[in-house]
Amino acid sequence: MRLTGKTAIITGAASGFGAGIARKFVAEGAQVMLVDINHDGAMGMAGELGNGAFGHEANVGNAAQVSETVETALQIMGNVDILVNNAGVTHLPKPMEEVDEAEFDRVFNVNCKSIYLFARALAPVMKKRGSGAIVNVASTAAVSPRPNLSWYNASKGWVNTATKAMAVELAPSGVRVNALNPVAGETPLLASFMGEDTPEMRAKFLSTIPLGRFSTPEDLGNAACFLCSDEASMITGVCMEVDGGRCI
Repeated sequence: MRLTGKTAIITGAASGFGAGIARKFVAEGAQVMLVDINHDGAMGMAGELGNGAFGHEANVGNAAQVSETVETALQIMGNVDILVNNAGVTHLPKPMEEVDEAEFDRVFNVNCKSIYLFARALAPVMKKRGSGAIVNVASTAAVSPRPNLSWYNASKGWVNTATKAMAVELAPSGVRVNALNPVAGETPLLASFMGEDTPEMRAKFLSTIPLGRFSTPEDLGNAACFLCSDEASMITGVCMEVDGGRCI
């Protein structure tokens, strides 16, 4: 029960890595707000988890909705000890010049701007309390970019740099900031990363991962739980690869 008494906001929590992180946090004693643009998914996951978990619909790239999300979390939970910026999207694999402006804006709004918006809303609260843990979910694409995902790669590289910058600035206030870099996993985004979800494409992708499997929601939940627990009290500014050796 490493997170007993802790409160957390997890974005993109209705499915995939976010749901895995939420399950782990609840199992370790935390009260969790599951934020997702998918209302039914967030509410359904909250009902499944119980133990004080509750769903909240929000577009994490929208400033007003992020502010309202944080205000609601503070009203219901009293404080927010942990923030997991997990929500993410990608564009389909294609040459960089073929990604249209709307796709580009959507990727950067969800993957990057959301982190800024939640920091703007929640960092002052954590600084005032003198404690807090933030985990940003990036990607191996930030460390070892793949062709035809250029702007997604760039957005996740931004996440890693932002994590280090946030860690340095917030450390004197007792707030730790780390990132996770998972390889592709069994999530709704898998088909988008690969271009198509076929046995042949899976075999080709898996051949690049030394441990021979995708990242799972459980893998990300375990890593995020460690980074947000007191066991990691001396760890900040780390971009941890949870990738089965993909980036070696």
